[in-house]
Amino acid sequence: MFESDNRPGRLQLAAIDLAGATALWPLWVRLGWHDILYRYRRSLLGPFWFTANTAVTIVALGIVYSQVLKIPVAELMPYVCVGLLVWGFISAILQGAGEVFSGAESYIKQVRLPYLLYVFRFIWSKIIIFAHDFPIFVALIVYFGNWPGSVALLAIPGFLLLALNGALVTVTLGMASARFRDVPRIVTSLAQIVFLITPILWTPDMLGSRIYLAYGNPFFHLIEIVRSPLLGNPPSIKTVWVVLFITALNLIVTLVIFSRYRARIAYWL
Repeated sequence: MFESDNRPGRLQLAAIDLAGATALWPLWVRLGWHDILYRYRRSLLGPFWFTANTAVTIVALGIVYSQVLKIPVAELMPYVCVGLLVWGFISAILQGAGEVFSGAESYIKQVRLPYLLYVFRFIWSKIIIFAHDFPIFVALIVYFGNWPGSVALLAIPGFLLLALNGALVTVTLGMASARFRDVPRIVTSLAQIVFLITPILWTPDMLGSRIYLAYGNPFFHLIEIVRSPLLGNPPSIKTVWVVLFITALNLIVTLVIFSRYRARIAYWL
C-alpha cells in the first residue's frame, strides 16, 4: 500500500506564507519604522530632511513651470505636488524592490520567517515616507484655498490599490533581482525614462491630438487615480479600469512566480 502524499502544493505554501506574514504584522510594522529611524539616525530633522527637500523642489518647479506652461501657479503647483508625491512613492518602490530579499539575506538564511514579511516591511516604510511628505500638499491647498471637497476621499482606495500593486511588483522584482543581479540597474534606468514621458510636471492636454500617448501610459493612470480626487475631480472610468486591469495582471504574474519559485529564494541569495 502506498501512502498518499499530503505535502502542501505550491499555491498552498504561498498562501501559508501570506497568512504567516499577515499574522506577524507587529513585527514588520516595527521593522519598517526602524528602517526609517536607522536611515536618518543622528540627524536633527530626521526624515523631515527629505520632506523639506521635496517641498523646495515642488515650490521651485511649480513657479517655473507655471511660467513656461502659462498655467496659473495656484492650479499647477498642487497638480505638480501630488504628481511628485505619488511618483516618489512609485519610484522608491521600483528602485528599492530589487534589494527586498537580497538586502535581508542574513535574516533569510538564519531565521525562518515568511518571505512576504520582508515585502510588507518594505512597503510599510515607503508608506511612512509618503505620509511624511503629504502635509506639503495640505499646506498648498490651505494656502491657495483649493479645497477638493469630499471627493478627495476617493484617493484612499486609489492609494490602497497603488500600494497593493507596489507590493506585488516588489515580490516580482525582488525575486528577479535575487536571481539576476542586473535587474535593479535596468529598473533604475527605465524609471528615469518613465518619469520624463509621464504627465507629472506637465498636463496631458499639452500633447494636443496625441493625447493618447498619455492615456496609453499605465503610470499616468496609477498616478491619476490618487491625484485626480485630491484635486477635486473623481478619477475617470478609463483610469479606474486601467488600474484594476494592472492590478489583476500583477496579481496573476506575482502569484505564478512566487508560488513556483518561492522555495528557491534562499538559494539565489
